[in-house]
Amino acid sequence: MDQLPQRPTYLVVDGENIDATLGMSVLGRRPQPEERPRWDRVREFAAAVWDQPVTALFFLNASSGQMPMAFVQALIALGYRPIPLAGSVSEKVVDIGIQRTLAAIADRDGDVLLASHDGDFVDQVSALLTPGRRVGLLGFREFVSSSFTELAGRGLQTYDLEDEVGCFTAPLPRVRIIPLETFDPVRFL
Repeated sequence: MDQLPQRPTYLVVDGENIDATLGMSVLGRRPQPEERPRWDRVREFAAAVWDQPVTALFFLNASSGQMPMAFVQALIALGYRPIPLAGSVSEKVVDIGIQRTLAAIADRDGDVLLASHDGDFVDQVSALLTPGRRVGLLGFREFVSSSFTELAGRGLQTYDLEDEVGCFTAPLPRVRIIPLETFDPVRFL
């Protein structure tokens, strides 16, 4: 008997946003290579969280005409599809590409994990929150745009890159937000 194809998880990565948030908001400086996310772990998390195959898309700004080829080759080796986009200086090419991709996914079967903190995707994420579709956001909880807050009540799940995804090789210097339901005051006494 033929098996039906498994429902996919679309992992959509806003690499610029994750890197900028890590650098400016967490570290206070440009991240060193060993401080950046382990993208293989992010992809593994995406496959495990809903136990489905992953289509991993990694958006890059190539408007300068330059691409970090070693990084692109590493992404390919890790099972990502790099999407290098170019446009005018005034265009947020990565944001536009991700917005269009999320809108296209809305017409397909599959669940979605978006790695970004950027509120520019709220409308597209909101449109994805339909019965039978799981939608998640990967980022540092304390830096996710507050625009996503109301979507949690509609089913948006948020996963912390460090605590839940585990994509860093060493602990990051940051103060984490503790959900009240998991707060244990004894840990702080």
